[in-house]
Amino acid sequence: MKFELAVLPGDGIGVDVTTEAVKVLQATGERFGHTFNRHHGLVGGIAIDQTGEALPKETLKMCRGAQAVLLGAVGGPKWDDPRARVRPEDGLLALRKGLGLFANLRPVKVFPMLTNSSNLKPEIIEGVDFIFVRELTGGLYFGKPKRQWQTSRGRRAVDSMAYSEQEIERIVRVGFELARGRQKKLVSVDKANVLESSRLWRQVAMEVAEEYPDIELEHMLVDACAMRLIQNPRYLDVVVTENTFGDILTDEASMLAGSMGMLPSASLAGAPREGTSTFGLYEPIHGSAPRRAGLNMANPIAAILSVAMMLRYSLSLTKEAQTIEAAVEQSLNEGYRTYDIMSEDKTKLGTKEMGDLIAGKVGGQ
Repeated sequence: MKFELAVLPGDGIGVDVTTEAVKVLQATGERFGHTFNRHHGLVGGIAIDQTGEALPKETLKMCRGAQAVLLGAVGGPKWDDPRARVRPEDGLLALRKGLGLFANLRPVKVFPMLTNSSNLKPEIIEGVDFIFVRELTGGLYFGKPKRQWQTSRGRRAVDSMAYSEQEIERIVRVGFELARGRQKKLVSVDKANVLESSRLWRQVAMEVAEEYPDIELEHMLVDACAMRLIQNPRYLDVVVTENTFGDILTDEASMLAGSMGMLPSASLAGAPREGTSTFGLYEPIHGSAPRRAGLNMANPIAAILSVAMMLRYSLSLTKEAQTIEAAVEQSLNEGYRTYDIMSEDKTKLGTKEMGDLIAGKVGGQ
């Protein structure tokens, strides 16, 4: 089969890890007889430097013509001036909005051989395997008004957390659909004791729940969820929440797995269903870490597992996705580690070497 993919390495280590993810993708194509045509584009800081825009029109057009998008990371201190007219993150937000990517899926799985890599006790995180469903195109990051102004008493700023019934309904439905294929338990996270937008969120979640009588729905305040992630993360299976809460909670959850370098993500334009293809953007959850760029240090596993998610959700290649995931697990079982998950008596590898190892296993070497 032949597929058209957009590849946006972005900034910093995004370039390093994307190179290794593509290497694994190529090995997958060679093993299973697929052709993955890759079209490269600019986004983020490098796009600002070369075009003055965080998301050039050519990049967005290219992504719209692809079946899926693979992204590295964007940003860095070079572009962090709060007074700047355009910032790398603007490109990421514009991509999500321009491609209609409203559902961000972040699986949090603790590999058995990495239980000692986390700051938490092994008995707390052993067996953790849940998934966050984060609303991606509404809330504080997109709500209006959003501005800063000068008053006689000093500067003021406002951001608006705004949600419509339709925005809430579609993301909650993604959560219910995923729960139906897992343990039939959905936790909806909000702040309904304080926020009006969260009260609407809870109302809509309860209304959608009537269509899923086989799914147990539980409402959880965001601060209680933050505590539960540390106290008893095995309690969770599918968690659905709004944009800002999801951004914060998923970064907290990444520490359960030992490193941000272990967690992939998918940003989808619809609910994923077995046997159907959903357009999506796939990326590791970590940032660009510019100080480590080009040093052969970054962990490429999150980017590689993002490719597996892409194969599963956007290209309907389940067997191929499972092959990549098995190759990652086998490499870890054999004691190979990058610096961020390194422990005693293990073999330390650089970014390229870990990519070579996993690609080799995918290719059957």
